[in-house]
Amino acid sequence: MLIVEDDRVAIEVMGFIVSKRYPECGVSFAYDGEMGLEIFQERLPDIVITDINMPKMDGIKMAEAIKSIRTGTKIIVLTAYNHKIHQEHFAELGISEHLLKPVQFEKLFAAVDKAIEEIQSG
Repeated sequence: MLIVEDDRVAIEVMGFIVSKRYPECGVSFAYDGEMGLEIFQERLPDIVITDINMPKMDGIKMAEAIKSIRTGTKIIVLTAYNHKIHQEHFAELGISEHLLKPVQFEKLFAAVDKAIEEIQSG
């Protein structure tokens, strides 16, 4: 699993909680889209959790690049915006889920559980 978020406090909290909930999953971290794409290319995680608004490369451009490398990757987007335009674009990209910030961990866990189930059922 890869978590990409430019807010250092948010990524530490999310990383800690996700690692506790899914101890069997290795969790990697990146602080912007460019770093996220580099780590993705090195490790090819099955699940990517990403913010949209980040420096260097936003989460949408990163998701597009990831999907061009490995279409089966499950991407969960975190966003402060709930615009219909974003939702349509997410669907076009094959983004698994999008969750509004601040993150409600029950919803994040449900999205990750769904992604894991889809990966395992293949």
